[in-house]
Amino acid sequence: MITEVLSANQLKKEAPVFGQLSFNDHEQVVFCHDKDTGLKAIIGVHNTTLGPALGGTRMYNYATEWDALNDVLRLSRGMTYKAAITGLNLGGGKAVIIGDPKTMKTPDLMRRFGAFVNTLGGTYYTAEDVGMETSDMDTVREVTPYVTGISESKGGAGNPSPVTAYGVYMGMKASAKFVYGNDQLEGKKILIEGIGHVGEELVRLASEEGAQVVIGDINKDRLEVVSAKYGADIYKGKDLYTETADIYAPCALGATINNETIDKLNVKIIAGAANNQLANESIHGIRLQEKGIVYAPDFLINAGGIINVYAEIEGYGRDQIMKKTENIYNTTLDILHKAKATTMTTNAAALSIAEERIAAGKKQ
Repeated sequence: MITEVLSANQLKKEAPVFGQLSFNDHEQVVFCHDKDTGLKAIIGVHNTTLGPALGGTRMYNYATEWDALNDVLRLSRGMTYKAAITGLNLGGGKAVIIGDPKTMKTPDLMRRFGAFVNTLGGTYYTAEDVGMETSDMDTVREVTPYVTGISESKGGAGNPSPVTAYGVYMGMKASAKFVYGNDQLEGKKILIEGIGHVGEELVRLASEEGAQVVIGDINKDRLEVVSAKYGADIYKGKDLYTETADIYAPCALGATINNETIDKLNVKIIAGAANNQLANESIHGIRLQEKGIVYAPDFLINAGGIINVYAEIEGYGRDQIMKKTENIYNTTLDILHKAKATTMTTNAAALSIAEERIAAGKKQ
């Protein structure tokens, strides 16, 4: 008798989509492939109770297709709660394209992706995310109306990154108010990890207020450019997570708060733009609470981007965009106080508010 022993990797590949740990009652997962352009994409629609799913498209050179699936499932779920807690009549969705955006992204590939989005008939609206530019959304718009974040010259709300950064800035100031008694960032040491479009704008906002900004990124050339532009200090150490600071702002990819990093952190506040910063929401949310670190829930404070692109669907202008984004300050304070009063983690407190709104939507 021959017994076949499957490796852990083989077992993982045998597991169905519904068995993935990141699967959270998603309504739809669409796999998109086009041989001619080389497109390999996944669209995740998590929940459409409050409205059509909206979420950006991320192009990234994932190590495996399973990593891409895990990412789109986690990101689309986060978009559901982001829309709900911000009071928008939207559901949560996200898309990922597997590949290096610097070498593989072409107009034909973007148009083919847009054609797949179009087949969903408005269940999902796409937008800009990591590895994408406003011009890419303009290309997608050539084949489908279900795209937001297009150029202002074409009637869109433009690049959402500055608005996303402003929302994070509001959440950061609210967290400072909660911890220090005032929301002034002047003199505070802020460690910003990841200086893409959103991270750079956050560097600008914090620096102009007089904060001591320290930046880290895998792109060394970009570090030099941003440092020279805003006077920020470049992190020169070997392990960024051990750096002592008042505020840590993760603005790159998610899950930087994990088993390896959480005990190293020596900060008072975590408030950044990255999605899914907690590798495990339950475990790491509690660990931060135990360490006395105030965590501003990412899906709340980085909601400026979705507020910006939602304007294209609802037809409101720049003043309303900024007013709605500025209100992230008040919502953040409310959640921090609720968490303190109930001994819930801040992430759990934010999720409970979002889930209450979704549940109410189901009854209508």
